[in-house]
Amino acid sequence: MQQAVEDVDLAPGRGTDPRPWPKPRDRYIVFGEMLLFATLSLIASFVLSYDAIILARNPDAILSCSINAIFDCAKVGTTWQANVFGFPNAFLGLIAEPVVMTIAVASLCGTRFPRWFMFTANIVYFLGVVFAYWLLVQSTFVIGALCPWCILVTISTTFVFWSMTRWNILEANLFLPPAAQAKARAFVDGGWMTIALMSWLVLVGLLEVLKWVFNIL
Repeated sequence: MQQAVEDVDLAPGRGTDPRPWPKPRDRYIVFGEMLLFATLSLIASFVLSYDAIILARNPDAILSCSINAIFDCAKVGTTWQANVFGFPNAFLGLIAEPVVMTIAVASLCGTRFPRWFMFTANIVYFLGVVFAYWLLVQSTFVIGALCPWCILVTISTTFVFWSMTRWNILEANLFLPPAAQAKARAFVDGGWMTIALMSWLVLVGLLEVLKWVFNIL
């Protein structure tokens, strides 16, 4: 009974919304994590944007994150991959992350966004994650240097996407057929989504170690 009261308190208008109602604990974990990593990504985007301005004024500038031959932000920042759309990629983070932070804060306060809104946000952020990993591949195998701040953005966007997708599965926002939704919910409830996230990050880290430490790839 107490659990039911907590759910109602966090979600006014419950009787008119047919979607499942995740537990309050899930809400706090998912959106707390989303807020944390969106904030980290925003900080990294600010730094990268500032560095982009410095490099625009002086392409030979030495940045604080240009540590060695492997971690060299200046080398990465002066390539065309750092300005895919005609402006520094970091500007996208300055636009996207405040939106994610707003969603997270509002959701922590009990706001329930429309299904179409959360579905659209998930799709847009998926494109952002794909772009982040494309940039990581470019840095690793084409440019030949890594940017520590870019790596932070990549990791942060991965966690934000994971959190958003997890919530949208719990809340049935992805417009999946009933059978697919049931399987996705079981995947989340069984902890397999968390295992998949950790496995993915370990795989990415292993590939980077093989590339830079052992020079295998």
